[in-house]
Amino acid sequence: MSDKQHKNPIPTVDTIIQRDSQILFVKRKKDPFKDRLAFPGGFVNEGEKVEDAAKREVKEETSLDVDLEYILGVYSDPNRDPRGHIMSTVFIGKISNNSNNTEPLAGDDAAAIKWVDIETIDSEMFGFDHKKILLDFKKWKKNKETYWSSKDNN
Repeated sequence: MSDKQHKNPIPTVDTIIQRDSQILFVKRKKDPFKDRLAFPGGFVNEGEKVEDAAKREVKEETSLDVDLEYILGVYSDPNRDPRGHIMSTVFIGKISNNSNNTEPLAGDDAAAIKWVDIETIDSEMFGFDHKKILLDFKKWKKNKETYWSSKDNN
């Protein structure tokens, strides 16, 4: 084994939850991007599957149980997060029929919850690359393609 330390990207997850024409966002409580909107999400714990991390993070930040239906894509641009090279697997989910509540409550790193109409996103301030992810999601709804950081960057 070499003495060289590996410097790998850090895995995170984000989940898009849509209700009618609205998407669920959390208002970030801390920097980076304090007070900006972001999808519910966070870091994957050691020994945890990304899908389990996505469900856990949604529960911690919104109090909701979710069923994951699709993966929108993987976003790994080394500059997407000012804390370092952090990559995210982005899931598309829905509020579970088994959820104890259907109205989200802010918790953990979320200062507040906000439902945003998918057609009025230009008036909102988003953290990270979440506006790009949201625009990819709008395209996904039409063609069900998978996306990643540099796809369609023409």
